[in-house]
Amino acid sequence: MDLKTISEKLYEAQHTKVAVEPVIVMGESLTLEDAYGIQLNNVNRQLEEGKRIIGKKIGLTSLAMQTMLGVDQPDYGHLFDDMRIEGGVIRRSALLQPKVEAEIAFVLKEDLMGPGVTVADVMKATDHVLASFEIVDSRIRDWKIGLIDTVSDNASSGLFLLGDKQVKPGDIDLKKIEMSLYKNGEFVNAGRGDAALGDPAYCVAWLANKMSEFGVALKKDEVILSGALSAAITAEAGDRFRADFTELGTVEVKFI
Repeated sequence: MDLKTISEKLYEAQHTKVAVEPVIVMGESLTLEDAYGIQLNNVNRQLEEGKRIIGKKIGLTSLAMQTMLGVDQPDYGHLFDDMRIEGGVIRRSALLQPKVEAEIAFVLKEDLMGPGVTVADVMKATDHVLASFEIVDSRIRDWKIGLIDTVSDNASSGLFLLGDKQVKPGDIDLKKIEMSLYKNGEFVNAGRGDAALGDPAYCVAWLANKMSEFGVALKKDEVILSGALSAAITAEAGDRFRADFTELGTVEVKFI
């Protein structure tokens, strides 16, 4: 099966809400470059439909996830304008098999273009950081994914929402931010900023440098989701989630 056909199957799955078999089953001997090509096919298709890219997301930033998938680097996906949730309410039927992750989001005030972007460059280019939820989703049946699958599938992107409290990055130590995640009022897990490759700003620097390989810059005003601080939690209709961040306040979401 060629890359275009695999792209079309993932695109169809996103719109029909019927998951498909793993990408690696559809196309044998696919490379990581092939997987980003599949992702880009569907990114371009959505741009042609009139959607706008408003940011990027970084995945596989925890050592545990990298070990589980047998990789030694993160991955990335694109955030479109219709992925941002306002008001904190999500229809479960809009997604296939959602999971909730608490993350630190960066909003840029300057472009970032690699190679050679450093953590200091990221801090200088960031207008503010916020608490955020990423609602990851997979078009691959039962989350039976490897690196090729998730990269092809826009890094398992779904939806996202941002908290209300905007903080200048130089005013806090991002590595020491602590997060506690609650589902339906009960504590489920916790994490710290340094769970994301040791420093959330390092994740953004990695992204800028990685995307420069494709001639792409991170743009002013884009939202960058820097990676989960703890394990993703499955969401169903009726579930409520809250994440409390030191320094960054609280973010909440409800599924209906």
